Amino acid sequence: MQIGSSNDSAAVKAQYATPKGLDIRMTFHDKYSTNKLGYGPWIVSNYDIREGMKVLELGCGTGSMWLGHDDLVARCGRLVLTDLSEGMLATAKGNLGERGNVEYKIADIQNIPFEDSSFDVVIANAMLYHVPDLNKGILEVRRVLKEGGTFYCGTMGENNFTDVLAEWFRLGGEEFNPNHNFTMQNGTEKLHAAFKDVTPLIYDDSLHITDTEDLVTYLRSLTSFKAVLDLPEQTIRDILTEHTSDGAIDLPKEYGMFVCR
Repeated sequence: MQIGSSNDSAAVKAQYATPKGLDIRMTFHDKYSTNKLGYGPWIVSNYDIREGMKVLELGCGTGSMWLGHDDLVARCGRLVLTDLSEGMLATAKGNLGERGNVEYKIADIQNIPFEDSSFDVVIANAMLYHVPDLNKGILEVRRVLKEGGTFYCGTMGENNFTDVLAEWFRLGGEEFNPNHNFTMQNGTEKLHAAFKDVTPLIYDDSLHITDTEDLVTYLRSLTSFKAVLDLPEQTIRDILTEHTSDGAIDLPKEYGMFVCR
């Protein structure tokens, strides 16, 4: 759930260095998303993980996707949770704890530290658009997947609330360079480089925000949205207030996932 330059790796690292900003954004979406199932639970509901399967998650973040799904975790013969951020991985370990079938490891999708055909399932949610060499990353996923294995990857679309906010704040050029490296619109073509069977699934959702202060806090958690960060908070509030109707701000959300075999 990113706003900003797709090429600013320093901003991306800063944004995901600790779980605090991510927690702000996840809490915001949980509170104001109109689809109360939740994007994370919806993604998990599409997983086909059978008894004894070996599962690898790339970019696991805080491990929140697995919370409340002890049965699914227990079903895995081996569950390897990886992230580039030591802080995120430490938080994931704190959330899920020590379990006999769960491992935590620093790993880069562009150079996955496992042998060929090691996993039945590979997962990479809300992270592929950050990968510098995406094609290499996708080929690495295919390499570590067993024949007949499944790759699940969630991402956003190109018609999102970020684009609306950029218009409201009159951002353009270097001020707003949306990350469209891997979206619901172009993902199928990119995944076909390694997978013949690619199925896109759309998650129907939007934002209905009834407290402007929460949106201000959300925006200020995005280190990559620097042009807004540089504005005084009151200016941010004034601009958002202009777009409030009947005590709420309504914004589109476009999220989904791909199931690749």
